[in-house]
Amino acid sequence: MGKLDGKVAFITGAARGQGRSHAVRLASEGADIIAVDTTAEIRTIPYPLATAEDLAETARLVEATGRRVIARQADVRDSAALTAAADEGAQTFGHLDIVVANAGIYSPAPTFEMSDDAWQDVIDINLTGVWKSLKASVPHIVAGKRGGSVVITSSLAAIYAHENTAHYAASKAGLIQMMKVMAKELAPHDIRVNTVNPTTVATPMILNDATYRLFRPDLENPSRSDFEEAARTFNRLPVTALEPEDVSNLVLFLVSDDGRFITGTTQIIDAGGAL
Repeated sequence: MGKLDGKVAFITGAARGQGRSHAVRLASEGADIIAVDTTAEIRTIPYPLATAEDLAETARLVEATGRRVIARQADVRDSAALTAAADEGAQTFGHLDIVVANAGIYSPAPTFEMSDDAWQDVIDINLTGVWKSLKASVPHIVAGKRGGSVVITSSLAAIYAHENTAHYAASKAGLIQMMKVMAKELAPHDIRVNTVNPTTVATPMILNDATYRLFRPDLENPSRSDFEEAARTFNRLPVTALEPEDVSNLVLFLVSDDGRFITGTTQIIDAGGAL
């Protein structure tokens, strides 16, 4: 018996990184998965984005747990595509119980040097894209009258400021207040809403040259080992970065009955980084 037997989860940003980890972890506990991601090019992002092959691999890993999966390409800026994916999944699986709004991007730059497009892309995907994802999916939980859970991926950057992240920090901070509003609105339907706020997580969004330069501005061409040396100083526990599975364990707790009375909260998982 899994903790999520009979449940269905809609997950954005599911092709790799935290999203893939969440999909596989929830499936391993019995949930069927609606996995959504995009392969669209975003020119302001300084690292390669997910591919169709990445999304197919997530689907394969979910199926390997014995659960069912629907994997669809949908940009979180595209309400119609999100709605189509959520509608298809809810119709195929019969209902929807869990939403994990995880998709996000990152493009570090000094506040007054970043381009208008860089600012707008981050806000459109990290903040507005979460709202569009929830608008497309959560009504299926309400309609099912079974209760449910929503988890939004925010960040430690919403709480603890770092230079060169104004657009990212603003988007992630906005998610916290959105979560609190939604927690009040959805409580009468027995739907819980929370954010997870991780410190640095070892995913492609972080493991790239732009992030290495952000953490090591003292070096012309910093390497991953140079980044790790600096990253250790941000955490009080002796760890460079979280693994995606660490965040998935927290997500599982929140969406399962283990977290049945937790709503409207900001769940920090930061290895002591905010101390």
